[in-house]
Formats: sequence, C-alpha cells, structure tokens
Amino acid sequence: MADSAPAPARPALDTVAVATGDPGREQPWADLGLKADEYDRIKEILGRRPTSSELAMYSVMWSEHCSYKSSKVHLKQFGEIPQVTPIGPMLAGIGENAGVLDIGQGYAVSFKVESHNHPSYVEPYQGAATGIGGIVRDIIAMGARPVAVMDPLRFGPLDADDTHRVLPGIVAGVGGYGNCLGLPNIGGEAVFDESYLGNPLVNALCVGVLRHEDLHLANATGNGNLVILYGARTGGDGIGGVSVLASETFDADGPAKRPAVQVGDPFMEKLLIECTLELFAAHVVAGIQDLGGAGLSCATSELASAGDGGMHVHLDKVPLRDSTLSPEEILMSESQERMMAVVEPRNVDAFLAICAKWDVEAAVIGEVTDTGRLEIDWHGQRVVDVPPGTVAHEGPVYNRPFARPDWQDALQADRAEALARPTTGDELRATLLQLVASPNLCDKSWITDQYDRYVQGNTVLAQPSDSGMIRVDEETNLGVAIATDCNGRFAKLDPYAGAQLALSEAYRNVATGGAMPLAVSDCLNFGSPEDPDVMWQFAEACRGLKDACLELGIPVTGGNVSLYNQTGETAILPTPVVAVLGVIDDVRRRTPSSFQAAGEQIILLGTSREELSGSEWANVVHGHLGGLPPQVDLVAERQLARLLKDLVGIATSAHDLSDGGLAQTLAEGVMVSGIGATVTLEGDAFVGLFAESAARVVVTVDGADLDELRALCARHDVPMAEIGTTGGDSLVVEGQFDVPVEELRSAWTATLPAALG
Repeated sequence: MADSAPAPARPALDTVAVATGDPGREQPWADLGLKADEYDRIKEILGRRPTSSELAMYSVMWSEHCSYKSSKVHLKQFGEIPQVTPIGPMLAGIGENAGVLDIGQGYAVSFKVESHNHPSYVEPYQGAATGIGGIVRDIIAMGARPVAVMDPLRFGPLDADDTHRVLPGIVAGVGGYGNCLGLPNIGGEAVFDESYLGNPLVNALCVGVLRHEDLHLANATGNGNLVILYGARTGGDGIGGVSVLASETFDADGPAKRPAVQVGDPFMEKLLIECTLELFAAHVVAGIQDLGGAGLSCATSELASAGDGGMHVHLDKVPLRDSTLSPEEILMSESQERMMAVVEPRNVDAFLAICAKWDVEAAVIGEVTDTGRLEIDWHGQRVVDVPPGTVAHEGPVYNRPFARPDWQDALQADRAEALARPTTGDELRATLLQLVASPNLCDKSWITDQYDRYVQGNTVLAQPSDSGMIRVDEETNLGVAIATDCNGRFAKLDPYAGAQLALSEAYRNVATGGAMPLAVSDCLNFGSPEDPDVMWQFAEACRGLKDACLELGIPVTGGNVSLYNQTGETAILPTPVVAVLGVIDDVRRRTPSSFQAAGEQIILLGTSREELSGSEWANVVHGHLGGLPPQVDLVAERQLARLLKDLVGIATSAHDLSDGGLAQTLAEGVMVSGIGATVTLEGDAFVGLFAESAARVVVTVDGADLDELRALCARHDVPMAEIGTTGGDSLVVEGQFDVPVEELRSAWTATLPAALG
C-alpha cells in the first residue's frame, strides 16, 4: 500500500473479459478513484469501453502515488539541475528505481528515500516493515547490495493516545524487518508535532553498493525474451494500496475481507536479495523491476513501456497463495518480496536453477513482444490489451491551482523574537533542562536501541552522530555518509526557505563527519493537493530545493511524493524530507560528533543571529509558531563544508547547530561523551544559546592546532569564535549557570521511557 488518498470502500468490479460484453452495465470508475474526464480518456485511448481488469489497472497506475499527476508539473524542474555530482556524472537518476552515483575506485552507490505513511497509520507494524522492504527492493533492482537503512519518522504529540498506538508498532516494524535482513539502521529522525496526529510519517531510506559494471535498469527489451516473476507467491494482502481500493474483493460474492496493508516476510526478502545478486553475477538478467505499489500492474506496464514497447503475460501462470483471487486482484495485489525479470531464452534454465538454489519460487509468465501493446490473458481469455505507455507514463497531468495563503502574512508577522524570554542565569538553566527533555530534543535511544546499528561490521557512524557512515571497501576504507533532515515548522513559515534549510542541514551533517556531499534524494510529504494553500507550499518547496541544489552544485537523484496527509481540513506541517549522501576517501579519518578529550578548545564556526522564529524554544516554552525561519546562506554552507573537509585530522569533533541551537549542541557534546565544558558567550546569552541560525558548527581542536584552524577559516572565509574549553563534569556558561553532566543526561534520557514504558 502506498501513499495516496485514504481508500474508500471497494465496489464489485465489472468482471467481463472483453470490451463488448454487457456494454450497458455501468462501470464503477468513480469508486476506483478516477475522474469522469479520466474515464473518458481511457475509453478514447482504447477506442472502446475498458475491461474490468483494464479499468482496475488504469485506476491504480493513474493514482496520485503512481502517476504523480498533481506533482509532476513541479517535479520536472529537478531535471533542470545538471545530473553531475562533485566527482562526476550520475550513473542513473530520476525515472529509475533509485539514483546511482559514482564514488570512485570503480564503486557506485544507490540510494533513495520513500514514504509508507498511510499504511503505517492503518497497521503500524506491517506498514513500517513493508516500507523498509519496498525501499530495499528498489536498491536491489539497480544491481546493488543493500548495506544500510535509515528511518525519518514523524508522530503526533508524545502524550497522545494515538501516538502510543502507532509509535511502538512503527518502530518495531522498522527494526524487525531491517534486523532480520541484517541491515544496520544508521540514522533518521523522530519528530513530534500536533499536525502529525492521525498522519504519522514513515519515510524509509536504503543505500546499496555496486561496481559500475553491475548497474541494471528497468526495461523489457529483446523480442522473444521471457518474463519471469520470482519471489513470494501473490496473495490478497495489499490489494487496494495505491489504487484507492479498499479491503473487499472485486467480486461481491467472494471473501468479505482481505488485508489492506501488505504483510512482510523479511526472511523471504533476504533470500530474494541473495538470489537476485547471484542472478546478476551470472549475467542472466536482461532487465529487472521490483514489485511495489500497484504490483503486477506497475511492473508489467513500466517494464514494457521502458523497453521495446510490448509484452504478453499469461496471468494464470502467476503463482498464487490464494486460489480465489480474480484477475483484477492478481494485477492489483501488492504482496511483498516479489521481483520481475526479463531473461533471454538461452538463460532461462540457469535463471531458474539459481532461484531453486535459494529456494525462491519462479515462474515464466510471459514474453517481450514488438507489438507495442501490453496483452494479458487469463485462462486463454484476453483481459488486458493496452498501449503500456498510456498506463505507466502518460497518465493525467494536473496544473492544480495554488496561491499564497491569505494567512501567510499574519503568520510571518507573528515573530517569536517578541516573546518573553529568560533573563537570569537560573532561568536560562531551567530553559536548557526543559529543552533537552522535550520530545524533539530528548535522547532517542528508546527507538534506536531496537535497531541493530552495527551488523555487517561496516558501520562507522550511527545515531546519535550527525550522519550515518558506512565503509564501502575494507581495503581502501572508502565510505559514504548519509543524513536526512527537515524542520516542518520552518517550512510552514516559508516553504521555499524551509526546503532549503532541510537541504542545508542534511548537507552540513554529512560534511561534519568529513565527507563531501554528492547528491540528494527527497521525500515530499504534504497535505491535500486539492487545497490551493497546500499546493502553494508544495510548489514553493520544490522551487526552493531546485534553486538550492543548483547553488550547491548537487543533483536530485529521485525520491517520492506523499500527498493527502491530513485529517479533515487540517494538513500536516509541510515536510520536505531531504536526504544527502556524501563520499569520504578514508573512514578511519572521519570526524566524530561528540567531545573526545578534556583540555581542548571549543570553536563556534559561522555567523549567529537573533533567529528564534520556528525554534524549539518557541515551540516548547511558548507553543508558538510564527515569524520567519532562519536566514538561508548557501554560500556559507558550501564554504563551511569545504572547511570541514580540510579539518579532518585537525578537528577532534564537529557537531552542527540546528534544533535547540548552541545550547543543544553543547549539551549533546557533554552528555554523549561524559566530558564537561566551560564556555563564555559574548552579547545576549539567551540568543547565543537558543537561536537557530543556519550554517554553524561547533568543533573542538587541540590548542596546538589553533593557528592552523585560524588559517583555514580565513582561507575559506568562515567566521570563527573561540568560546571555551572541554573538561570537568559540568556544562558551565560563565557568568550564567552550570549544570552537572549527569543532571543533563538524566533529563535527556528520561522522556521517552517515561512516556512509552
């Protein structure tokens, strides 16, 4: 089940197999999510009334999730960004299952982030688990071995009953599936806000590694080549996912209910991974596609459309675990752990033998043709005969109306800088303790301890580090770093700047570890596209992300859009989650996030301003959202990233400033390491501690390296301030307050266990 409008009750479909059958019978196109003009367009394309299977196929493939019909007019601008990373051309990008980047030494990485929001609300464990399974198969389909996952999550208020319903199941699903696959979970987010109540966001990222020559693409070429479906059997679970079909069968006389959310089997997926990689190594695969949203409807139409344009499928040859499934249900089923391959006839026996070795069921279900048609038969009867491009790539395109909301000016005028703020040392101390214990800033170990972060032995950095880092090559120690970020409050205040701030933070987090940022994948989570306010937010976020990528010189490799995330008229905060991947030549020379030793100098890099609107302080202390978000300075972000790369081996730690400002960065530095710190702040101590200006990082260095640091900062034109030293067992702000490290840690670690048990 993918992300689209919540599924209405499903009607019994017209089960005629030929267009001429019972032409007077009304077809339930509206109940399948199609508009009147879309139904008319289908009839125009076919020159006749669609069969029930064709109608179901078009309804799912023309859904919001599969066709991007409300978003593609805005997404196309990502194609204006040169498809070149800082170290060379991309090997695969937008339009493929996942982006693929050259990282040097003959290696490439594939990465992508997607959503599984609505299923995770309906059935938290399986929704989240199959979200991980789906993104992993996208990576496999590119020819890569999955090596790590991440999970950016958003929930309603921590004390809400429904948060207590969905959060434990979602976390268990992410951990259960990923742990069973043997994939380390190296990062993510857990954010709480009222707007996500009833609309949790479960975004999942996977990264995989491959050699350049192992790249595979999704197309069906070669007339006479055979189409093989392999993996799990097709069942009734997940029918109605992206297709806005609900949980009843197509046939009114059939079984009353089927699961609307897919049921995952990570052990089958592990077999599928190893089987697929061996098939690639044996060079017996000509084309491949995973089966995710829309199941066989998607795989057959996309493979055919991207290849020679024709395919003939015998649907009755599909292995089933439920013999009562109708052809429409087989086409729509989103059962997990399935892949589709195109194989030359001479390689079929070898293909099937490898599948048998891994105990993975496989069946030849069709062949590639040069007819330009997708033809599907059911027990000798033609149920589908369509041009595949009209299903897969030529769906409706909407220029939905959008306009800057009437309320935006008033929202931006309500600045948090005008709110009452602490003025004494005791008040600053109390504010710090309140913030470190708040749901968004507290320790997330209750979540991350359920994930295996170090399985496979190549995890270099994981939570709570700024980014996750994985070693790619055990001889050269080549590696990659990844971070995901988004502050939905900033995006609500200004969606253009908010998207750029999300990119800036992820870019900065990758750079703090010493990696060079290369490329972006995005997961754009928004409310209803039928609301002009929401569409304005979406359009502005896309524009902001495109402009920022152009400025930073990094491409968008692909991603996902999730719409209709709202309850009634209340949309979620606009949440354009941005993932940035970077490369590091030698992971042994990475820079850690937390303090490493006493007696080192603490340096603040970047420019601090009185920027409090949208901050965690305004949110936690005042329940306030208004004003303008922090200033975006992409030039400063790029200069800072270059400096941080040059500081590898000089800086003993580096930690970005974001939510909670300098106060949170210092607190995390001492809490994670157990090493205290003493700092002196110039000017307004409150602003210095809690403002959330971007393009800032705290680094520590040995005193002997200060002159070299000063020279590098001057060379890269990055402001620096020497603010203190590490050591002791307290966090001390001179002239204001001191807090023992253990008192800070007790406040920081208590929140989630107290709320969740």
